[in-house]
Amino acid sequence: MALDWLDIATTILGLIYIWLEYRAHIALWVVGIVMPALDVYLYYRHGLYGDAGMAVYYTVAAVYGLLVWKFKKTKKSHQSLPIIPMPKELYLPAAVFFFAAWALTYYVLITWTNSTVPVLDSFTNALSFVGLWALARKYLEQWFFWIVVDAVCCVLYVQKGIPFKAGLYGLYVVIAVFGYLKWKKMVKIQSPRTNKKHSCDDRHSFRTSQCCV
Repeated sequence: MALDWLDIATTILGLIYIWLEYRAHIALWVVGIVMPALDVYLYYRHGLYGDAGMAVYYTVAAVYGLLVWKFKKTKKSHQSLPIIPMPKELYLPAAVFFFAAWALTYYVLITWTNSTVPVLDSFTNALSFVGLWALARKYLEQWFFWIVVDAVCCVLYVQKGIPFKAGLYGLYVVIAVFGYLKWKKMVKIQSPRTNKKHSCDDRHSFRTSQCCV
């Protein structure tokens, strides 16, 4: 199997991205703009049309995430968004959005592409929508979404002959577990009052964020 240098380059960028995400560093969004832009061509060339389309979304969503992390402040203290648990009120709308996005993406893939893995391809796309939204809002549970997405993508990329990318996503799964544990500690050292207030402020954010990402 010939080496694909674009596969290698995006894999290196992916490692930088997950390291920055682990540290909750805003620069992750800069890498998050460049990497998926390159992935569009990589995935399309390998017949992963859903992932290619998703990479376009990732690029746009990374711009949104960068703006939110840089300019979005808490309403009263005007501090940067803290890491908080995802409000329970958002579980149901997030689930509804996920299944709707899964069904819609699946329909697009089977209707307008020759994708050989439409079920899993659309599944990872739909869950990634939710995952990116949760990451932009700095919800702790965003790591759970990415653990599932990364595990499925690892298998898909092995099947599609993109070995470096497959290895990257396998590593993502491991790092995501440690990322969750690190973010959980960061939540504990933050002010309980700030966390509670911000959770209340974000109750209505999911509906708005769906339109923005």
